[in-house]
Amino acid sequence: MNRLVVVGDVLLDRDLVGTVSRMAPDAPVPVIDVSSGTSRPGGAGLAALLAARDGRPVTLVTALGADAAGEEVAGLLAGAGVEVVDMGLPGRTPEKVRAKAGDRPLLRLDYGGAPSAVGPLPVAGARAIAGAPAVLVADYGRGVTSEPGVRDALARLPKRRPVVWDPHPRGADPIPGVRVVTPNRSEAGLPENAGLAAVTERARHLAAKWSAAGVAVTLGARGAVLVEGDRPPLAIPAPPAGRGDPCGAGDRFASTTAALLADGALPSEAVTAGVAAASAFVAAGAAGGLRELADRPKRAGEDPFSLAERVRAAGGTVVATGGCFDLVHAGHVSVLEAARALGDCLIVCLNSDDSVRRLKGAGRPLQHQADRSRVLQALGCVDGLVIFDEDTPEAVLDKLRPDVWAKGADYALGHLPEAALLATWGGQAVVLPYLEGRSTTRLLQEATSRAR
Repeated sequence: MNRLVVVGDVLLDRDLVGTVSRMAPDAPVPVIDVSSGTSRPGGAGLAALLAARDGRPVTLVTALGADAAGEEVAGLLAGAGVEVVDMGLPGRTPEKVRAKAGDRPLLRLDYGGAPSAVGPLPVAGARAIAGAPAVLVADYGRGVTSEPGVRDALARLPKRRPVVWDPHPRGADPIPGVRVVTPNRSEAGLPENAGLAAVTERARHLAAKWSAAGVAVTLGARGAVLVEGDRPPLAIPAPPAGRGDPCGAGDRFASTTAALLADGALPSEAVTAGVAAASAFVAAGAAGGLRELADRPKRAGEDPFSLAERVRAAGGTVVATGGCFDLVHAGHVSVLEAARALGDCLIVCLNSDDSVRRLKGAGRPLQHQADRSRVLQALGCVDGLVIFDEDTPEAVLDKLRPDVWAKGADYALGHLPEAALLATWGGQAVVLPYLEGRSTTRLLQEATSRAR
């Protein structure tokens, strides 16, 4: 996985959760009996945390105050493996506190006051941006993206280097040449009932205004619309997510999109995967449902079935995918990373050597199943692997019982025989973007032609 550099404002988010059984005697307000509380990085910190939880190396360029909240959020990020470059914040680290009765927010308290000037970009921050395979700018309107050194470092990036800019109404305009700007409906200035034509027109207007290569307007449960130049708009529906908490869905969308662009995906592929990841994130409880799965999902030598049970017991989402993976190429990696972004662990169901021979012919596989397994398990996005000997993975899936079964978009959902099986325990089969022109067959044909 290529490193992702996230640039933007960090907040400390707290949730106080309890029950309401009475009204206050001195005012017409509910009394919340608080039973638990959690803290997590917010803003750009959440985007960085989510990318790191996918197993990706992440550097976060931000500004933290020299206070208890700043120390706490720095510790949370360090614990997730995020490298932090701190520009320094003269004022207080912003905090947002939500008081909730069950899953229903009743009150939000904001601390930190108005945005203030941040410190200058350190040399380490400039170097991180300059060397980034991709940059996600998560702007929360508190000064980081307005700092001259930050804007200059971003403007100096080569045009081929993808930048995803998640804007904020109080934030700075994106620098010219951004690969994808990702406003939500409100940030794009659209009414709630805006139709596809209105969304497309507004996206084209914003792309021209910001000199952006593309604009993806996110529409919550309606998915997203991506506009690139004069191409027809790409309307991306969102998988059903129920009535989940949407807190942090935009950060999940932006971090997934930027991460896949870092690895060479096309904007259409990255945005499509971002929509799917955001929907799965909301369905799993969004930011309010984040749990630190013990020791991270991957444990050396752990049985994949035990891994699935452990992740489920912690309230996580188990994702599985499958295939021969004879020669792992960029298309495979793109699909595997997109699949991992849909949940809290990814388990690969790998065809055995005998299974591959029956499916592909006597000349396959080119690599023994032990070698194919070792290559896959070396990928940061793969948390577990199981080898099956049948022609199809139904038997192993029935034992594994994943929440999501994901395959590359060269498969049509109607032709996925596993879809009906997944539905028997409430699981969902989904298709993911596949890098066009990448396949094992094509690699073999190319190698053969060059050897002549």
